[in-house]
Amino acid sequence: MAGKYICVNLHLIWSTKGRRCLIDPEWSPRLYAYLGAIAQAKKARLIEANSQRDHINSYVSMPSTISIAELVNAFKANSTRFIRQSIPNRKWFAWQEGYGAFSVDRCSEKDVIEYIRNQEEHHKRKNFMEEFIEFLKQHGIDYDPRYIFD
Repeated sequence: MAGKYICVNLHLIWSTKGRRCLIDPEWSPRLYAYLGAIAQAKKARLIEANSQRDHINSYVSMPSTISIAELVNAFKANSTRFIRQSIPNRKWFAWQEGYGAFSVDRCSEKDVIEYIRNQEEHHKRKNFMEEFIEFLKQHGIDYDPRYIFD
């Protein structure tokens, strides 16, 4: 075959350190734009992003040139620096160490985008921890409840 043909789309979820309510809807659109620029610099594409005060959901298309860990680390490290430097009263902002990365097939893409867009509605029924555990179960990922959250 003469070229690389890939389609790797992921639903990424991670939380603020200690799940503290630090993400403000007033400045979160700037955060999403910044994540989009980070993705572009890594040859990825941020398709959708939305957050609640204690966590963020994003949907990305991955290139073949980097690992999931590299992209998530770039998102978290660079957005931490951005928030600390440009958002008042967030000089101590931090993300939790871990994250979730869940594969998305093209048939489910619209559902994932809709899910991310409607975070506020979903979280009227489930908090972040319940949501995250549900994703782990749906994707058949083993976990130890004693160590899942920092």
